Amino acid sequence: MLTVFHTADWHLGQSFFGFDRDYEHQQFLEWLLKTLDQHRPDALIISGDVFDTVNPSALAQRRYYDFLATVSTSLPAMQIVITAGNHDSAARLESPSSLLESLNIRVVGTVSRNENDEIDIHKFLVPIVSPTGITQAIVLAIPFLRPSDVPLLLEAEDPYLDGVKELYRRTTDAAVVMAERIGEQVGGQIPIIAMGHCHVMGGIESRDSERRIVIGGSEAVSPGMFPAEIAYVALGHLHKAQQFRQNRIRYCGSPLPLSFAESGYQHSLCRVCFEGCRVSTVEEIPVPRTIPLLSVPAKGAVPVDGLVDELATLTLENDLPPERYPFLELRILDQGPDPSRRVRIEDAVENLPVRLASIKLETMARSASFDEEMLASGLADLHSINPEEILTNAFREKYQADPDQALLQAFREIVMQQETAEA
Repeated sequence: MLTVFHTADWHLGQSFFGFDRDYEHQQFLEWLLKTLDQHRPDALIISGDVFDTVNPSALAQRRYYDFLATVSTSLPAMQIVITAGNHDSAARLESPSSLLESLNIRVVGTVSRNENDEIDIHKFLVPIVSPTGITQAIVLAIPFLRPSDVPLLLEAEDPYLDGVKELYRRTTDAAVVMAERIGEQVGGQIPIIAMGHCHVMGGIESRDSERRIVIGGSEAVSPGMFPAEIAYVALGHLHKAQQFRQNRIRYCGSPLPLSFAESGYQHSLCRVCFEGCRVSTVEEIPVPRTIPLLSVPAKGAVPVDGLVDELATLTLENDLPPERYPFLELRILDQGPDPSRRVRIEDAVENLPVRLASIKLETMARSASFDEEMLASGLADLHSINPEEILTNAFREKYQADPDQALLQAFREIVMQQETAEA
């Protein structure tokens, strides 16, 4: 029986409303090392967004490489396959691949082309090989795909989505040929496992934490895009664990909550077992939460007086080091101008062992809320801002009409070019 651990969206180096999260990431990686040692899977696959930015800090990179060095020493028989996500710098992630391959680690960040400008499909094919030299599975290590990464289909209705589908089809066809050849040698069928970093249509997003990966209408791929020959699709990007097509297509979810909207559910990774060429079981393994995320009130919003009263009733540990203080979000019902509001909030939290991350003002007239200036840094969470929505709202305000599709498409291309340049 083949066993694979599926994880994604570590977002190492993430700054949570201006606060460092290195302690949480360190605790997660230590827990993951112990969990891998306990279960001893044949492979670990990480489906993108290893880092939170294209230029991760030196500390974030050290955590990543220390983990890889430790796990390759303690579990030399376990193979590791890593792909880049939309937050990662594809070239940076892939750059040490020659060195990492000597540690039984394969990293695929970029899409390569030959001298004829044809995509190198075989770069994505990663055999999972046992210590005795028997190939147990074939992984399609496909990273986050930008429009320039996919096959050019001139007659396609949607060149990007159809290009993504065509790339998975071509890669799967090559994997099937390889799997059939290996199956004849070993006397049995082996599974094909696909990796991906994308938004599958119908997937549940986490408010305020997931950056839209393709601007505009071409952001969600159909679950039917993945060929039937694939036994399991190991996805990254959406932070909530979820599945499609009877467990065959899975988001494992992120190991840490990346916004207050993610505080209400259990984060996890997946342990996937295969019998022959098919999935036999999928187990969600809960990831322990190191730092609580507190929202006051837990639901809705209250005036400042009620908020101060609720803060006074919080049960908190007073002997924690600062890096273990809970993150706090305050939800205030706006009842009009109140010059003393900020001072009263500061006084209420001044001596509490918490990190005040977010203050949200909500009005009775609308259900949507927005971040007030944060006491820690004075900056809003820019990851929650959608550039196309900003353009649309500004256009409506100026011209009292929606922008036409030609303008939107031109804007999407500019945004995508900028994101590609940053990566």
